[in-house]
Amino acid sequence: MEIELVEIRDHLFSHPPFRNLPRHVVDDLVPHIEVSYYQAGTMILEKGQDNHYLFFIRSGAVEILRSSGELYIQMGEGECFGQFSLLRKKKVRYPARAIEDSLLYKIPDAPFQELADTYDRFADFMEEEHSVRLKNALGRAGQTSGNPLMIAKIHKLIPRKIITASPDISIQQAAVIMTQNRVSSLVLVPDNPEQDPSPVTGLITDRDLRKRAIVPGLPFSAPVRQVMSTDVITLQAEAYAFEAMLTMMRHNLHHLPVLDGNRPIGVITVADLVRYESHGSVYLVGDIFRQKDVDGLADMAPKIRQLFIQLVNEDASSHTISAIVSRMGISISQRLLQLGEKKLGPPPVPYCLLALGSMARDEMTLVTDQDNAFVMDDTFDPKVHDPYFKSLARFLSDGLNQCGYPYCTGDIMATHSRWRQPLSVWKTYFSDWIDHPDPEALLHASIFFDLEGIFGETGLAGQLKQLLLEKAPNSPRFLACLARNALLRKPPLGFFRKFVLEHDGKHHKTFNLKRRGSAPISDLARVHALACGAVPINTRERLLRVKETSLLAEGVGDDLLDALELICMVRIRHQARQAESGAAVDNNVIPESLSSFERNHLKDAFQIVSQAQSFLRYRYNVSPAMQTRVRTGQK
Repeated sequence: MEIELVEIRDHLFSHPPFRNLPRHVVDDLVPHIEVSYYQAGTMILEKGQDNHYLFFIRSGAVEILRSSGELYIQMGEGECFGQFSLLRKKKVRYPARAIEDSLLYKIPDAPFQELADTYDRFADFMEEEHSVRLKNALGRAGQTSGNPLMIAKIHKLIPRKIITASPDISIQQAAVIMTQNRVSSLVLVPDNPEQDPSPVTGLITDRDLRKRAIVPGLPFSAPVRQVMSTDVITLQAEAYAFEAMLTMMRHNLHHLPVLDGNRPIGVITVADLVRYESHGSVYLVGDIFRQKDVDGLADMAPKIRQLFIQLVNEDASSHTISAIVSRMGISISQRLLQLGEKKLGPPPVPYCLLALGSMARDEMTLVTDQDNAFVMDDTFDPKVHDPYFKSLARFLSDGLNQCGYPYCTGDIMATHSRWRQPLSVWKTYFSDWIDHPDPEALLHASIFFDLEGIFGETGLAGQLKQLLLEKAPNSPRFLACLARNALLRKPPLGFFRKFVLEHDGKHHKTFNLKRRGSAPISDLARVHALACGAVPINTRERLLRVKETSLLAEGVGDDLLDALELICMVRIRHQARQAESGAAVDNNVIPESLSSFERNHLKDAFQIVSQAQSFLRYRYNVSPAMQTRVRTGQK
């Protein structure tokens, strides 16, 4: 058998249902297989056309669509499609499109039917796999045990034994090892762990070999360390699959090494996640970075909204939903700046985009505006360099607005010259806020204490975060001012556990689940976290960190975490219902629209928040008179 056919046979044997077939049967099948390549975005099957092939994905990714054009499911390496039409009169019901450059094996109808007629396990796989995917794609609340990403540990996603090598081998040797082992990446580990304690020195992928070695024309004898990726992101084996998904989205990764303690045990790819992920968020991030202009990015908004609805219907946690939606917003911001730099030219000095508020905390929903700022290197000269950054900020802000992230009503955007400054000026801002706190000024500045560098020289943002962590715990007056402001937003619960509603205006007889529910928890979590020098800025992670200290009484941290999840889930479900009905999406809930379960448990959650605010007042010595001065703007 020719070497190409042997490779096809061996690859089929590594995936079901072919691994369950006798070897001689697969040997006889292979000569009938056709190999086709489809570029990303190419239609493979159109609705209504005749189909005479079973498609096996050798590499890449494919999405199957409903007849309406909506996403049905995504598939990756080792999965099959097309069997539905082969088993039912050859007519395509669900169109298929490549969402990455894809190499497909095409098995003709005649041998497919013979296999289905002869081998029950093969036929059962084709029928049962379809129903499993359908169930996974629908993900109705209460019909399944939840999104598999929420319960699967990452080590269960590892498809094969890890392949490692020394970073001192040549580029050609790396390519040979990858080819012999039929892997798309190679983990490079230190030769002497005692001298180099890091578990992973580098990572080389097919893409790296093409872009960094072949295209530049490097000699194949050069050491692979010249083209490998360093500072490799890894994850521990006991992490959950959804954590891997968020990590890959956060860093736009295609390969993620997995560690057991300090020992690499495998690599998972985007295709491995596809087996668990029905909503396609990892691929959606890829789609964002493939857009060529702002109009293309704006077209992503309906997909993000649909993703939000699907995640809610899959019973994902509020933490996961908000994190995924935030990653979408961050990816759009990053892509806008890439397009902006392409239009305006490279930046004259290094800079960093700061995400602020809910985007930085990974807590975005469908209702959000843009909050951002620029930090420039201290070589920044306003007269020489600011015209460039002013134009870039305008491109970013206008683009975000077009993509569904409205302008900030408080003008906390890089388009404002105050929020477009060199690092030394930003350090002055933070030092002044902490050393000379003014309650009224901090009302508008607290958003800057939730910051994340998301583009450019992110080390500039890291220096600001470090300054905050060093100064805040030792500044009781600053913490007291933050605590006073945190007490201004109270849960909507009055006497006899009745909801306190808006009395007039557009949102008459409603309460705002963000302003009166989740925001008070975020506010008090911020104060406690800064007081104990906690690094995280996500509210849930802040509470988990504060729980580890003696700051809160036993059980209070868990109660707040439960309250946060309930309030956020009710808010998210409210928005999903509005989005599904085509109504304007907001945070304002009519109590009568909630189930009795939601109403009763919201009251319990609001009570927990009220008690936590009482402790906040006591812990930071906030008197009623001080709160009054803050409300009225008195100093």
